[in-house]
Amino acid sequence: MEGIGINLPLLLAFLVNFVILFALLSVVLYKPVLKMLDERQARIRQAMEQAEQIKQQAERSEEEKRAQIEKARQEGQAIIAQAAQMGERIREEARESARKEAEAIIARARTEIQQERDRVIDELRREFANITVLAAEKVIRETLDRERHRRLIEETLKESTLLNK
Repeated sequence: MEGIGINLPLLLAFLVNFVILFALLSVVLYKPVLKMLDERQARIRQAMEQAEQIKQQAERSEEEKRAQIEKARQEGQAIIAQAAQMGERIREEARESARKEAEAIIARARTEIQQERDRVIDELRREFANITVLAAEKVIRETLDRERHRRLIEETLKESTLLNK
């Protein structure tokens, strides 16, 4: 082998060094890096699952909110219908006084409906904000306090409802 320019003891030393270095790097570097990548992949998968659960929970909350708003609307329509019937009866007894009284009843009913609707929407916003804050804390693990998260989310919800009107 000397004739072709290969130094066998040096070649063996290089091979032994390569095998030792390869084994050392496999144990010290390669396996921990793979373990770290696997752990990171597991954390990402878990975060995605949590995000999906939060999304489903938000959809359920949204559906419940819609159902409550529809119920409040139906109750409001029932209140308005009752007020209209009462107004008609009073109008038959005394036209002028009955007309004024019916208008007052209808106005009160509308105010009550609006107040009830606003109350339900505010309650749902707070609940949705709390759920979202909890979800955001779990997913991104930031250190913003809960009150600030809730304010940010409520402001965003208010802006989105203003844009939707």
